[in-house]
Amino acid sequence: MKIICKTHDETFNIGLKLGAKVKPGQIITLNGDLGAGKTVLAKGIGQSLEVKEDITSPTYNIICEYSGKIPYYHMDLYRISDYDEFEMLGVDHLLFGEGVTVIEWSERIQEYLPDDIIKIVINVDSDNNRILNIQGVEI
Repeated sequence: MKIICKTHDETFNIGLKLGAKVKPGQIITLNGDLGAGKTVLAKGIGQSLEVKEDITSPTYNIICEYSGKIPYYHMDLYRISDYDEFEMLGVDHLLFGEGVTVIEWSERIQEYLPDDIIKIVINVDSDNNRILNIQGVEI
C-alpha cells in the first residue's frame, strides 16, 4: 500500500491509525532518509497506544521504553552497525516481548526479524511530500 502525506500532521495521523491496529508482540520497521518522518510516524503510533510521555527520537539513547495500554519500545538503530552490536545492548529480547516495537533504521538487523512484521519505507519526493510504502497491514 502506498500513501502520500503532504504534511507532518498527515504522517502523524497515519501513525495514529496504525497504532490502533497493532497488537502486543507486533514489530514495525521504519526506514527512510534522515528527516523523512520516521519519528513523526512513531509519535502517532505511541499516542494511539496512549503513551503519555513525549516521544522523542532515540538516536542517542538507541531505545526508549514507554508505558501505554501496552508497552511501547521505540528503537533507532542508526548508530548500530549489525546484529552483533545490537545483541550487545541486551535489548534483543524486546523484539519478542508483549509490547509493540518500532524500529527505525531496521535494515541493520532485518535478516534477524520475523517475517510477520509491518514494514514501512518513507521516501520524500521533489515537492517534500512523504511517500509511505506499507507492507503487512491495511490502513
